Amino acid sequence: MAAATTVESFLPVQNRVLIASADSLFRKSLMENAIYADAHCEEAVGGAHALAKLKHIACDNVLLDLNLPDLDSSELARLILKRYPKIKVGFIDSQMTPAAVERPESNEPSTVDATGSGKAFPEGGLAPHARPFASPEEPLAGMIGSSRAMQRVYRLARMVAKRDTAVLITGETGTGKELVAEAIHNLSPRARNPFVVINCAAIPEALFEAELFGHVRGAFTGAIQSRPGRIHMAQGGTLFLDEIGELPLSMQVKLLRFLQNGEVQRLGSEDLCRVDVRVICATNVCLAELVQARQFRADFFYRMAVFPIVVPPLRERLEDLSSLSAHFLFKFCADFGVPPKSLTRGALALLQRWNWAGNVRELQHLLERAFILSGTELEIPPECFGEHF
Repeated sequence: MAAATTVESFLPVQNRVLIASADSLFRKSLMENAIYADAHCEEAVGGAHALAKLKHIACDNVLLDLNLPDLDSSELARLILKRYPKIKVGFIDSQMTPAAVERPESNEPSTVDATGSGKAFPEGGLAPHARPFASPEEPLAGMIGSSRAMQRVYRLARMVAKRDTAVLITGETGTGKELVAEAIHNLSPRARNPFVVINCAAIPEALFEAELFGHVRGAFTGAIQSRPGRIHMAQGGTLFLDEIGELPLSMQVKLLRFLQNGEVQRLGSEDLCRVDVRVICATNVCLAELVQARQFRADFFYRMAVFPIVVPPLRERLEDLSSLSAHFLFKFCADFGVPPKSLTRGALALLQRWNWAGNVRELQHLLERAFILSGTELEIPPECFGEHF
């Protein structure tokens, strides 16, 4: 952990300062300090919120609370400087007494520079358990969380993105499997080509073949004109088959043939067409159990599950709950044009005790309701979640 600086030792280089702390009173006290009288101060309720803010504002200085609720402040500083090398980053401790803030014993700043030199952290600076000069695995686009479980997801996704290897993403409903699939596509050489999504649970079995492979005119009643299938639409890009466990057995045989030779035959046609498409699948059920029950073809399972990625449920990465909450609240506030809101410690503790059967999606919906119930209050108390729990 980095040593904290004082307000006086962290003078604004120009006139824009971003203050990141979960303590709203602490943020307010800093902004009222005479040192920042001529500065334009922005607020962030956590590390993830600070990163989101930096995407949209030009900032000269960032002041990080050592007690951030979601991210390690030292690692966050490394990440900020990696993305924005001209920004000056400093640390301060929200648990310091007001007197200590106003009358520091030392004016030695504990700022970080882009090179990560020893001078950036005086007197040892980083605690022995910290990983000096190492940035955490950056989250995939659209995803929030720095837990060890999510770090593994990010790492595996980046490892497989550059290849055409078949990927099977597993996880409970609401964990963000489609976000992982889309991130893999966007990190791949196919990124400029289509990302086509098919929800296998939403298409009737009788229409599945025509939907996937296309059909020619007159192939069946109502086929008044030829139509390409979703596989054709994904030419050069990625086909994402969500809820693959719902795929009918008859379609598994035909899709397996496509995975093996890259050829597609439209319904009602004898012609074979070669298509260059990468396939990523996702499911919220255990396919191995379906294979044992003979409800899913073993050869198809092994062909599409070459590179499995497991997205953990929210209850197994509760350390990400604070940053996820800050992200969603920031989005709600931005959408409605209101000042930033944050959870009280009591509200966050309440959320930490919940089982989260609906995972991140449940958290998002619950926070949106609490956001509305909180009215004009800038801090959301536990009472706004009372009926749910």
